[in-house]
Amino acid sequence: MARSRRYWLMKVEPGTYSIEDLERDGTTSWEGVRNFQARNLLRDEIQPGDLVLFYASSADPSGAAGIAEVARGGYPDPFQFKRGHDYHDPKSRPEAPLWYAVDVRFVERFPAVVPLETLKQTPGLENMMVTKKGARLSVQPVTKVEFEIVRRLGKRKRS
Repeated sequence: MARSRRYWLMKVEPGTYSIEDLERDGTTSWEGVRNFQARNLLRDEIQPGDLVLFYASSADPSGAAGIAEVARGGYPDPFQFKRGHDYHDPKSRPEAPLWYAVDVRFVERFPAVVPLETLKQTPGLENMMVTKKGARLSVQPVTKVEFEIVRRLGKRKRS
């Protein structure tokens, strides 16, 4: 039986990689995650066809910037094996990788970022992980309802 589509929020700092970069590139790897809980989601849960809220973190304002789709499910993050790379992990071995990545493809960019403050004030998003104090996980599950609320907010033009 086919697994139903799931929905996620993935955080990235726009200075590192922005929704505009994803729009230009079309597809990119989502690597460099070094948190075991997020790693488990990348490795075990996130699958091709799942949809992603692309979230600009540590931005002005921080918030949902657009939508991506998972193009490739979890695979060993190649940077964990590259000596000298920021994401190198000397404890990880090719036969027993510690860290995983996924590939995402561009779907759409919102006309403006949906700020975190808007998410916190929007009915239906009260239980969304990103709206909770201390929720710093870079990969988070969201419900279909939460995803659709944020998508509707993102499609609205803001000045």
